[in-house]
Amino acid sequence: MEAVQRRRIVVRGVVQGVGFRPYVYTRATGLGLTGHVTNTPEGVVAEVEGAPAAVSAFCEHLAADAPPLAVVHTVDHHEVPVAGGRGFTITASRTGGPVRTLVSPDTATCADCLAELADPADRRHRHPFITCTHCGPRFTIVTGLPYDRDHTTMARFPMCPDCAREYADPADRRFHAQPVACPACGPRLRLLEGPPPRETAGTDPVAAARRLLAAGSILAVKGLGGYHLACDAANPAAVAELRRRKARGDKPFALMARDPSDIEHLVRLAPAERGLLTGPVRPVVLLRRRPGTGSGPGAVADAVAPRCPDLGVMLAYTPVHHLLLGLPGDPPGPRLLVMTSGNLSGEPIVTDDTEALERLGGLADAWLTHDRPIHVPCDDSVVRVCDGELLTLRRARGYAPLPLELPLPVPPVLAAGGDLKNAFCLGEGRKAWLSAHIGDMDDLATQQAFERAERQLEAITGVRPTRLAADRHPGYRSGAWARRAAGTRPLTAVQHHHAHIASAMAEHGLDGTDRVIGVAFDGTGYGDDGTVWGGEVLLADYAGHHRFAHLAPVPLPGGDAAVQRPYRMALSHLRAAGLPRSPDLPCTAACPPEELRVLERQLESGLHCTPTSSMGRLFDAVSSLAGVCHRAGYEAQAAIELESAALAAAPADPGPGYAFGLRHPQPSGRPTAPGTAPGTPAVVADPAPVLAAVVADLRAGTPAPVIAARFHSAVAALVVGLAALARERHGLDTVALTGGVFANTVLSSACTRQLHERGFTVLRHHRIPPNDGGLALGQLMVAACAPHHPHQGEGHVPGGTRQSA
Repeated sequence: MEAVQRRRIVVRGVVQGVGFRPYVYTRATGLGLTGHVTNTPEGVVAEVEGAPAAVSAFCEHLAADAPPLAVVHTVDHHEVPVAGGRGFTITASRTGGPVRTLVSPDTATCADCLAELADPADRRHRHPFITCTHCGPRFTIVTGLPYDRDHTTMARFPMCPDCAREYADPADRRFHAQPVACPACGPRLRLLEGPPPRETAGTDPVAAARRLLAAGSILAVKGLGGYHLACDAANPAAVAELRRRKARGDKPFALMARDPSDIEHLVRLAPAERGLLTGPVRPVVLLRRRPGTGSGPGAVADAVAPRCPDLGVMLAYTPVHHLLLGLPGDPPGPRLLVMTSGNLSGEPIVTDDTEALERLGGLADAWLTHDRPIHVPCDDSVVRVCDGELLTLRRARGYAPLPLELPLPVPPVLAAGGDLKNAFCLGEGRKAWLSAHIGDMDDLATQQAFERAERQLEAITGVRPTRLAADRHPGYRSGAWARRAAGTRPLTAVQHHHAHIASAMAEHGLDGTDRVIGVAFDGTGYGDDGTVWGGEVLLADYAGHHRFAHLAPVPLPGGDAAVQRPYRMALSHLRAAGLPRSPDLPCTAACPPEELRVLERQLESGLHCTPTSSMGRLFDAVSSLAGVCHRAGYEAQAAIELESAALAAAPADPGPGYAFGLRHPQPSGRPTAPGTAPGTPAVVADPAPVLAAVVADLRAGTPAPVIAARFHSAVAALVVGLAALARERHGLDTVALTGGVFANTVLSSACTRQLHERGFTVLRHHRIPPNDGGLALGQLMVAACAPHHPHQGEGHVPGGTRQSA
């Protein structure tokens, strides 16, 4: 009698909702094996029985041949007693036990579904919710685990006989595809117009929506993770009206296109950018504009991204998007749509249908909506390419909730993140789950969204935190929440820039054995001395940090007022540098006379003038001093426009460069701040010589783009010089570039190139944002390596400023 073997296999990772059980079924039956497969909270569990060679072949390449959306982390198998039986079955999912499986992110509509969508002979022709095991909603519809239809928001839609037959057919692409539906049984799309919003019977909602867009209307469109506001991107009046209604200032809008050919005339598309645009994630990709494309056929309205060097573009990623942009043979309509989050600026994205009618009532002219609920809010991810590599700026749809591999095992930890661009992080063992982008915590609705997202992520990961971490800033709302939520659990308060550096270390798999030279440049972070830091060079590992160097502090006059009006920072920097604020300087001319008088008294008295060493604020100051940007309507606007000016400069500028001064204070014998070792005061980088050179260039008639380029070069030279000094003194040769300023690709590229030329290893962010959206990962690693006693980090709120850059 031929030998028979039976093995039990447990597959962990992103293996539910991605066609893994059908794949196991097909693989097992193809090898003539009997047994079963099921979903459990632990992962996919299978038992196979048959000839030993067939069983071995089944196990051998199980991970390598997995479905395209699966991410297999581990495959464990062991022999169990032979049970006999006939055939191979997919059995009902099992509940109970610890959660160890991973939920798949939402994925763009696949090519097979798009072909059916456009095929008049297919029963899902023009069906707005077409999906299969390889595409469609996952994370945003999951209500529990294991991942089955009953644990999604599709539970309310019983399958019709045709869909049920496909669902049960192992040879079908929709075998056990949980969101499967068709026009007979699936969700229903409808268009509401008003006021009051109401549906017009007998109207094709997509055709009517396209007509409204072509006529200049603004539509609220329900997507995977929330509502968008959409309008024709080529219609200046529509774009300007959307900007006015949304109270967005000059912050750029994202665009949506059907195909790369619709944008190639507007932006530069290298292979890396094209791959991101057309891949399964479909994030918003920031693309450099082509010169001279501001007008003419195919142009977008100036108000889409005023004075911005990039256009943020994503391709359609749901069937509704494809229908809105038009299928082959459809009547002409807008080829490019503004597609921006459905909310007022600063509020969380709207997901609830009733709430959409209320909160978007003053923003939208009509609502293209449907009756499939969104369980988990999820904004669009935002990325760009820097030196051919991915740089994530907002991690959300398509990436969340995929875990990150950690370089060290950690206890169950919850890190609350920061107050701007908030994302929190859960970790246990060697995995960390960074939440999708939450937003700015100023708004009560955002704080409530944070709490809901935290509960949901705990539920699907099974992590039950035994300690918490938060930013050291005593005024952060994220920190206040963490203090309330901690109860008796330890809470570690982590210095802001230390967390940034730890985040970069963790992303690159460093275990913290050796310190790095951490260059953390951003707009704001609560310093160990109670002032506003932001131009920092720290020697750091996970266990601690030493402030090696920093920008010379200058007054931050009026806190957030100085952030919103960069001319205030320019005037503050001029005064600190001992340079006169002459009336011919652009920043002086931009400041109203009465405000200028008040500002001078404020700087003299020091009232509401917390010192800041922020590099983000120095970028603001130079932007205004050079006449580029005097008022910031959105975060980092002045710095973004300065980068845009630098890009407009000639590639090779033979003129004189700018250089920072370096001051080496004498040892005092006592620590100057908790993060500074006794007897080793930090090196101070003085921007006064740079500012003096900028003023001289202005007086010489040097164009603003040249000034911007020379300033970028000076900052890069400063980074390289300080890294060389740290290597000389401490023997370190790994540099981490982190903080929101390093979203600037001109600066990041220059620093990286020059550091590499001098033999440094450079760590830059790729999958984790360099801005505060990546802060929580670093907080988690620092807390995991910290002593178990809480560190509350008490102190005053410095200058009332919470802005970052």
